[in-house]
Amino acid sequence: MKNLKCYTLLLFVLFNAAIASGQILSGRDIMEKVDQRPDGDDRQTLMHMTLINKRGHTRERTVLSYSKDYGQDTKTLMYFQKPADVKGTGFLSWEYKDASKEDDRWLYLPALKKVRRISGSSKNDYFMGSDFTYDDMGDRSVDEDVHKLLKEESIEGYLCWIVESTPKDKDYMYSKVIHWIRQDSYTAFKIEYYNKNGDLLKVLTCPDVRETQGFWTIFRWEMNNLQEKHQTILELEKVDYDLGIQDNIFHVANLERGKIK
Repeated sequence: MKNLKCYTLLLFVLFNAAIASGQILSGRDIMEKVDQRPDGDDRQTLMHMTLINKRGHTRERTVLSYSKDYGQDTKTLMYFQKPADVKGTGFLSWEYKDASKEDDRWLYLPALKKVRRISGSSKNDYFMGSDFTYDDMGDRSVDEDVHKLLKEESIEGYLCWIVESTPKDKDYMYSKVIHWIRQDSYTAFKIEYYNKNGDLLKVLTCPDVRETQGFWTIFRWEMNNLQEKHQTILELEKVDYDLGIQDNIFHVANLERGKIK
């Protein structure tokens, strides 16, 4: 009995030591670390978007984006530069860390010459014909979901945590999302999205992750919509961090200009 007590005490000490050293993480802990991964105070990116339909036909787009952090909140402004049929289209989002606060989003379509506010009911709509919803495009609050660490797995040489995230909002378009999170960079290697019926809807893979300017950066996203047989590829052509981007660019009025003054 004495040896059993000593063994139990040893396990207790080792368990708490592991927690203190950060070796044992919950699903929420992991997703919080992903959310808090350093990416500078602000960033400017130039992206290439490719839309591929089930027949293999492609459409190409170029997107310029500005983003800046305000404490735990983030503001992002995007402009479509090419081709001509989408040039001048603008998207503005104010994303809040507080899960109880609805993110603010606006879309400007030059053909209509009108700014449209994206309401909460529209956040599940697909963004500009891509396979990313408005909510996918944003930075979803960690506490909007319940996170469960399923296991660890090595995939293509990267040790990953596999975390299942279940939305607290029962009306959300996904019944669950499963993340493969790389342990070396706290970036997603793969994400599976399941629809309301529990069927696999989409798979996102991030095959190109590099450290640039001191920050782990995803340079390529491949979203495959299995049910629609459609694919969207986002490729980062250029990124710059900590430029000192001015606060006044993240205003609705800038959407209609189609560029930063």
